[in-house]
Amino acid sequence: MLDEEHVLAFLDIRPIFKGHVLVIPREHVVTLPELPAPLIPPFFGAVQRLATAVVDGLGADGSFVANNNTVSQSIAHLHFHVVPRRRKDGLRGFFWPRVRYDSDAEAAQYAAQIRHVLAPPK
Repeated sequence: MLDEEHVLAFLDIRPIFKGHVLVIPREHVVTLPELPAPLIPPFFGAVQRLATAVVDGLGADGSFVANNNTVSQSIAHLHFHVVPRRRKDGLRGFFWPRVRYDSDAEAAQYAAQIRHVLAPPK
């Protein structure tokens, strides 16, 4: 379906919905954090194009794009799922239970911890 220098895409053999596509880098990379910086533009460019193609090509209402890193990653090779979506298709949100923060302060603490790693103080 998609065969480019750095990226491949093909139908998932056990699709959530028909037209479910897997997008992978040709280079063996296990998780998204390991994807080399030069491969980010061609890889995510392909994911973006496929998110549009499953809508336009299949007459879907939208698309769902997902990735697992290590936990729930059934194949030890980076892959993104691009799934065509239709209104009232039965897929409800994420596949796991949702939680709430105990307070705005707790949410702010989580945000601060992540922000600290993104841009450590100088």
